Amino acid sequence: MRRLQRSFSPPGDPGSRPSRVRGNLPAELNRFVGRDDELAELGRLLEESRLVTLAGVAGAGKTRCATRLASLLEKRYCHGVWIAELSAVQDAGLLEHALVDALGLTDHTSRPPRATLVEHLAARQLLLVLDGFEQITEATAELVTELLRRAPGLSVLAAGRRPLRVEGELTFPLAPMSERDAWELFAERARSVQPGFRLTDGNRAAVGELCRRLDGLPLAIELAAGRMRALSVEQILHRLDDRFRLLTGGSPVAPARHRTLRTAIGWSHELCAPQQRLLWARLSVFAGQFDLEAVEYICSGPELPADSVLDVLDALLAQSVVVREDSAAGCRYRLLDTVREYGAEWLAATGDTDRLRRRHRDWFVGLATWCELDWFSPRQSEVAARVDSELPNLRRAMECSMECPEEVHLAQYLAGTLWFYWVGCGRLAEGRHWLDQVLEEESPYDASRLKALWVLGYVAVLQGDAVGAVSALQECREEGERVGDASAVAYAVHRMGCLALVTDDMARAQELLRDALERYREAGELNSNVLMGQVELAMAVAFLGDLDGAVAICEEVREICDDHGERWALAYALYVLAYAALQRGETRLARRMLLECLGIGRTFHDLLATVLTLELLALVTAVDGDAAEAAVLQGAAGGIWPSVGLPLFGSAHYGLPRAQCEERARGELGEEAYEARRRTGEHLSLDAAVSRALSGGPRLPGPAGTGTPAAPGGTRRPAASRTTGRGGPELG
Repeated sequence: MRRLQRSFSPPGDPGSRPSRVRGNLPAELNRFVGRDDELAELGRLLEESRLVTLAGVAGAGKTRCATRLASLLEKRYCHGVWIAELSAVQDAGLLEHALVDALGLTDHTSRPPRATLVEHLAARQLLLVLDGFEQITEATAELVTELLRRAPGLSVLAAGRRPLRVEGELTFPLAPMSERDAWELFAERARSVQPGFRLTDGNRAAVGELCRRLDGLPLAIELAAGRMRALSVEQILHRLDDRFRLLTGGSPVAPARHRTLRTAIGWSHELCAPQQRLLWARLSVFAGQFDLEAVEYICSGPELPADSVLDVLDALLAQSVVVREDSAAGCRYRLLDTVREYGAEWLAATGDTDRLRRRHRDWFVGLATWCELDWFSPRQSEVAARVDSELPNLRRAMECSMECPEEVHLAQYLAGTLWFYWVGCGRLAEGRHWLDQVLEEESPYDASRLKALWVLGYVAVLQGDAVGAVSALQECREEGERVGDASAVAYAVHRMGCLALVTDDMARAQELLRDALERYREAGELNSNVLMGQVELAMAVAFLGDLDGAVAICEEVREICDDHGERWALAYALYVLAYAALQRGETRLARRMLLECLGIGRTFHDLLATVLTLELLALVTAVDGDAAEAAVLQGAAGGIWPSVGLPLFGSAHYGLPRAQCEERARGELGEEAYEARRRTGEHLSLDAAVSRALSGGPRLPGPAGTGTPAAPGGTRRPAASRTTGRGGPELG
């Protein structure tokens, strides 16, 4: 490994080390075995070409090898290494969203996610690992080609069963493991189930024969090693011999190694009890992770009672058919892709696929319903984590519903019900994708379609797409009135008021928002949307000059949030209260509330709340006398706005605090120093900007204390003569 490590040394001073390597590589759960020569060659190829594809048959160890290589290359790329797992992406239209997710990006604008990717990657030097792209090869090849052309610092390591076949690609065929590596892998994994196992003169020949019969494929070897819990090496060889002819299957002209892997998996399948085989097949309907409750509902039946599912699942875990993964949402499970594919074939052979897919869809429709209700509770952060982990399954549920015209309304219901996730958890772009898609299908104007319409209008407002918002909201209101759906009408009126707010029509915004809130009261509606309507009304009231009235509304919201444990809407209420405190010269109070806003925004990855808070915090910092740090915060906000939409929505009302901050900071620092500090902030990542703001940032000498905002002309405004209601956030 010394030669390998030398070849991976970063350029420049060998003693230099980056302070922090960014990326999303998963930690290794067990020891990586062998492949030294392959890793060294792959590292050399990535110096020669910006696109290297690690190609091989299923089970050859492509994913593990690519991940290992990426971890060894971290220091070569100043912006780190990032892995995108694409095996669960069946719709090529979601490829770009999957890469946006993998890179940890959030874009609230109406622009395509490809534009977000290009902008993010254009000025960065990083390695992007694409794993499991076979089902969307053409789309992946086209996207990779464009990204490489437009991002000169980008390198791509692709891992799949076949090359992408694009210009500039170097392909590295991943051969079976060498005999020595295969022996070592078998021994290592066998010890995990039989701690006393060692390679000895007595078993070395049998282990070597087994590894040869499995063609040195890591997955096949690991499956065989898992059987050491109950069998000897000789018994494994004997059973393997018995099943080669029976379980080879597939086309006679298919690659031998593919048939061998199928044999290994099929042999493992044969060793399962009937209930274990049945559960294995039924688990194949899941995409990505799943939990026990979902398995008990979806996979149970007369042949597999719900109260026996846990024991059967535990047996599959012990046999390495199912993998356990711990996440923010708790204990989760996953089928390896090849194992899932094998189970799906058995499920299809039983003729039960359609029924299981509908049960899967019904479960996740119910889950989304529960999550929407629980969003208005102290469990908001748990709900966000749960939907994060279930997103592949929710996508699959929407896809399932759209396959049948009679069930499109369920896809519309799902896309609309997830409004809190699209809006509150930084998923506007994907939400827009699904809402546009489900509404393209013809369906009656029932509650599901109307809900999808007002949610589409809401998302469009936040993306700065006024035309799209008006179209969806007007249609929702007119059809809601026609069919007598008072709830849909209330939500449409509410979001039309929000649109008026961000386009500076304050009188119209106040009229529509009061109308919507009255409709909510008549219907007995109280949830996060209603609270946001109140906050938005408070902002309109403040812009019209009634600061005390705005504070009264937000204090009421704050009280309701405290009673119900609501945090997301609370952040926006605190923002308005901080704005009011700043106008009164209470900068310490304003700062305290804004820092709480930032913490909440980070919890939910709410990019809009975060950037608005940074804008106002910059003004507070300038008023406190630290013009240099204010310029940094302004730069940080400026760097985030392109991923949200039109900065401050092009609104004169929303832009005033930023203009005040800029004039004050520029005047105190001078043009050159101000621009230098602003650029420093602009280059901060989102996490770095939030962390800096929460920690107070590197503070330069200057008066602390309190003060009052600068007037538009740049002079400090006396507290006694301050104006009210000018400037603030778009809330909602």
